[in-house]
Amino acid sequence: MQHTGPHGTWPSPIDAALAASQDGRPEYAGTVGDEVWWTEPRPAESGRRALVRRRADGTTESVLPAPWNVRSRVIEYGGVPWAGAARAEGGPLIVFVHFADQRLYAYAPDGPDAPRPLTPLSATGGGLRWVDPQLHAERGEVWCVLEEFTGEGPTELRRVIAAVPLDGSAADDRRAVRELGDDGHRFVTGPKLSPDGTQAAWIAWDHPRMPWDGTEVMLADVAEDGTFHHIRSHLGGPEESVPQIEWDADGRLLFASDRGGWWNLYRDDPDRGAVALCPREQEFAGPLWKIGLAWFRPLDNGLIATIHGKGTTTLGILDPRTGELVDVAGPWTEWAETLTAHGSRVVGVAASPYSGYEVVELDTATGRTRVIGAPHRDVVDPVYYPRPEQRTFTGPGGREIHTHLYPPRNPDHTAPAGELPPYVVWAHGGPTGHAALVLDLEIAYFTSRGIGVAEVNYGGSTGYGREYRNRLRDQWGVVDVEDCAAVAEALAKEGTADRRRLAIRGGSAGGWTTAASLTGTDVYACGTIIYPILDLTGWGTGETHDFESQYLESLVGPLAEVPDRYRDRSPVGRVDRLTTPFLLLQGLDDPICPPVQCERFLAALDGRGIPHAYLTFEGEGHGFRRADTMIRALEAELSLYGQVFGAEHADVPPLELKR
Repeated sequence: MQHTGPHGTWPSPIDAALAASQDGRPEYAGTVGDEVWWTEPRPAESGRRALVRRRADGTTESVLPAPWNVRSRVIEYGGVPWAGAARAEGGPLIVFVHFADQRLYAYAPDGPDAPRPLTPLSATGGGLRWVDPQLHAERGEVWCVLEEFTGEGPTELRRVIAAVPLDGSAADDRRAVRELGDDGHRFVTGPKLSPDGTQAAWIAWDHPRMPWDGTEVMLADVAEDGTFHHIRSHLGGPEESVPQIEWDADGRLLFASDRGGWWNLYRDDPDRGAVALCPREQEFAGPLWKIGLAWFRPLDNGLIATIHGKGTTTLGILDPRTGELVDVAGPWTEWAETLTAHGSRVVGVAASPYSGYEVVELDTATGRTRVIGAPHRDVVDPVYYPRPEQRTFTGPGGREIHTHLYPPRNPDHTAPAGELPPYVVWAHGGPTGHAALVLDLEIAYFTSRGIGVAEVNYGGSTGYGREYRNRLRDQWGVVDVEDCAAVAEALAKEGTADRRRLAIRGGSAGGWTTAASLTGTDVYACGTIIYPILDLTGWGTGETHDFESQYLESLVGPLAEVPDRYRDRSPVGRVDRLTTPFLLLQGLDDPICPPVQCERFLAALDGRGIPHAYLTFEGEGHGFRRADTMIRALEAELSLYGQVFGAEHADVPPLELKR
């Protein structure tokens, strides 16, 4: 029997604790012999990343107990934090980065000994950090990217490809780490060794470009001792983004490039140059936010396993000789950028609108897919899950705005006749990223209570080609704000949403868009601003980390040339236009969007009488990882909407709004 009650007041079995317990996804899948390994989130264990092993017999175990946390801080967003190799005796050998001290460790999980450090500590700045390790057991080394701080500031550092001895001789001696070759670039990925061992290739780029703007593929000859010689730029450039490279079995480079307007796959041919393998208006790769991401893998039989799509993604097997691409069967609509292959098997991480991210294996010999790790389990009856709709709205100038719409849904409750639901526009982070069409219990937390959600892939999002992605060049705080507002207003105009009960929320770059929307439009009744950027001038002059320290050059323009633009677009300078209540959430250990941004914004707002709440969380960085943090944040957000929308919930602590 259905009960009638106002939108936003419906009781739901999806509480904040349940949503928090399902947060995060498996990452960095890889093979060690016939075994598959990956990392998994542990929200209830202080948000650490566990290393998980699936043995050849199908049993799965977490390899390292708490407090081990397998996660790198290189470029702060990290990247591949582990590597492994099978051994004839003694079981596999694993090397990994531990988050707390950022040292590289070696570990034999089948042996009696605890992990032993391979790299030293440094008291200078952020110390020594490592990412994208690749084991070369025959050389007795692990090759990886070293990020070394040379001073106390967040941009006082260097990055270089280095070799760390496996015997532990560098554990207390930085001099024992061999630098294989410094190509002079600010950013590098881990080197890929050619099948015959004579060449190495990697990706590099420099400020002010981001890796989705332009990168170079570097080549070097490899000497017998492993050092690099004759380092040269091979392909790519300032307006060509190459986010991944691989060698095929014949020693030819495969690479993803957006030289044709979309990230497509190419083969580097010595006679013909770059040969397009399957030209389509689809993305076969994505933005390189972390070091070592993988959207495609060459197989031993010459075929290529590749993720591809437009807006949503699937896994396919490509024949590079004919261009034929055969997609796998299955319910998944999003494949994460962590693909690995061993023999005829391909392993990835995938999700759908009705299932969370799980580790999926494809046997290319049979075409069969199966879930082999982190299987989705319905922790609540799926009738409470939203049923998303893919919509395309029209923005200023007739431009398309791609959106995932999640209407309210609860089988036990319905709204009074004629009542329209409140809607919250979700602005994703990045901003060079996208909202995936997958099950998210944070969204279901709201939709099952009668609050709709619209995830907007505003101009600048990935997944729709370079032209769509470049809409934000010089236009951050304009196009993203306009697109979100256009979707919200269209929902109200068509009778889907209550115009008086529209809200906006977002984290990181989405927090910026939320704050810029609240201080620049009159569309929303309230908003939730999560670890945001609020002052462009401060953020662009030393208040963030090195990787994004010059990101604003393309998003807003060079500060020296357009200082007024930085001031005029920043929410901190527009608090006089703010009239609606808001919730501000911030991790106190955030090196990317530090608390000083929030503090400056609140100081500028002081005395204006705007209802608001500011919640801070010790031990949280950029992106909340701890279950208790996520529970408090979700309940506070629901309380805000309840107070503003007139739909308060007795089952969540009331949020105190100060003036």
